[in-house]
Amino acid sequence: MNADQISHENRPDAATIREARAENPKTRERDLAASLGVSEAELVASLVGHGTRRIEPRFDVLFPALQEVGNVMALTRNESAVHEKIGPFEKFLPGNRAALVLGEQIDLRMFPGNWVHGFAVEKRDGEDVRRSLQFFDAHGDAVQKIHARPETDLGAWDRLVDKLSLEDQRPDMLPDVTPAEPFSRKTPADGVETALRDRWQSMKDPHQFHGLLRDLDLDRVSAFELAGETWAWPLDQGSVPALLRLAASEGIPIMCFVGNRGCIQIHTGAVKTVMDRGPWINVMDPTFHLHLRTDHIHEVWAVRKPADIGHVTSIEAYGRDGQQIIQFFGMRGEGNAERADWRGLAENLPRLDRAVALGAAE
Repeated sequence: MNADQISHENRPDAATIREARAENPKTRERDLAASLGVSEAELVASLVGHGTRRIEPRFDVLFPALQEVGNVMALTRNESAVHEKIGPFEKFLPGNRAALVLGEQIDLRMFPGNWVHGFAVEKRDGEDVRRSLQFFDAHGDAVQKIHARPETDLGAWDRLVDKLSLEDQRPDMLPDVTPAEPFSRKTPADGVETALRDRWQSMKDPHQFHGLLRDLDLDRVSAFELAGETWAWPLDQGSVPALLRLAASEGIPIMCFVGNRGCIQIHTGAVKTVMDRGPWINVMDPTFHLHLRTDHIHEVWAVRKPADIGHVTSIEAYGRDGQQIIQFFGMRGEGNAERADWRGLAENLPRLDRAVALGAAE
């Protein structure tokens, strides 16, 4: 929930929210919630008893049962990017702090502690009924939505909803949500630059980067600024649309990550149909849709990290607050070197002068 939203005491009640929903049937839930000064979770909760049921986000029930429903659309988003994958849920690997879904189409990294509120939603659209499972964090922001499709097994879907449904289905009860602390950049400690560069070059796996940031108390962009040109360099803000168009035209398979506090969703493979619409750049392929607000991109970085063979290169876009919007790698299997065509693409995207870029960021 945004800091400028109205106070909890003065928020509209469920009936008022439902009335606004009825008066604005075409407005996206996220946008309508913002206009009402409530979180999206509160908007969805206002519809309990009106086509919506409260469900418990129990991973041990949810993800094994989703394997029985067939094709769905999984959606993960943040403020600036929407990532949609169409296919079945496959292998589920549970974990208390982090859990995974691995599959050819749907590939997720999930953080169960941030899956707090859940709803099964049925929304009438003319003669059709659109069904979805929607999950939100403690701040009322969506972490994952799963939409039924025409080929979905609705019998298995309904059985799943019944298993997850909470006993309390009283209408007009809105969840307690707490405003999220805004993301902010960290001030690097004195002398951290040497330690950062030493540990960076000694990494053996890109996943070790998260521990490096934690140990040195750095955010990602601050680490890039300190790492030196060997490991990270700033790019022109138009580099992400250029990347998508080049990957599509040259047939270079990529990995595309979009995440939020509760979930990271990954596409691995080709992109083919890239389209512009206003500030959005869109990928509209049969099993992968991406919608990215290019006007929200404040910084883009090319980043090298040591890997089991050589190094890997990522392209990462960040908002004005330093929060990551989207991240790209070349498609690469464990134990394989980075693809030469991806590396060539990444290293030839238009660079910014480092001194000018860092001065502009300040």
